Amino acid sequence: MTAQERWTVAVGEQTTSALVDHSEGDGQVIALGHGASTNMEHRSMESRAAALVAAGLTVVRFNFLYTEQKRSPPERMPRLLECFRAVVAEARERLAPRTLLLGGHSMGGRAASHLAAEGDPCDGLLLLSYPLYPTGQPEKLRSEHLPAIRVPVLSLSGTRDEMCDRERMEAVLAPLHAEWTMHWLEGADHGFHVQKRSGRTDEEVMTEVTAVTREWLSRFGP
Repeated sequence: MTAQERWTVAVGEQTTSALVDHSEGDGQVIALGHGASTNMEHRSMESRAAALVAAGLTVVRFNFLYTEQKRSPPERMPRLLECFRAVVAEARERLAPRTLLLGGHSMGGRAASHLAAEGDPCDGLLLLSYPLYPTGQPEKLRSEHLPAIRVPVLSLSGTRDEMCDRERMEAVLAPLHAEWTMHWLEGADHGFHVQKRSGRTDEEVMTEVTAVTREWLSRFGP
């Protein structure tokens, strides 16, 4: 990564932290939310940020308020979205991006998808391990809002993801608009980890994430 800076972002009367991993040019920016049990500085978010910077994105990763305040469990969706919106507004003001994407890992991606479904302005969504249903509860699909999304989507999930079965996900996507690009990472689980017997490494998976993201970003121009 070429440079990194830390922001303090106002969320109503409270504040949260953000880390900005700059790519060359800063023209394409993503606000990236973390998963339910991690935070913006977790090693999983570090590796995802590195992969996306390598693809050409400046990454603004941030803590949701419950994480910033070291509380649990995660807040309800409206509160998550309030925080996400504050970070997006900060990114627009400070970076003036040519292309602004919303995204995240697991819960963070789910929150980003709700913002897009509610019509928040953005150029696209990048979802890493979208949690289609809670672990062990495949009947509780989190997909009712997806048809309302009208921006291009790149969704990357592992074929061993315990929260996103391939058959169920593809059934959900079948009636959606054609702007949804689904990419399956062979042998990867919800955290993008692979077993040794797969013949692949976690590093190879992240290299694939970079390559697929870079190709998808080309739709937005140089």
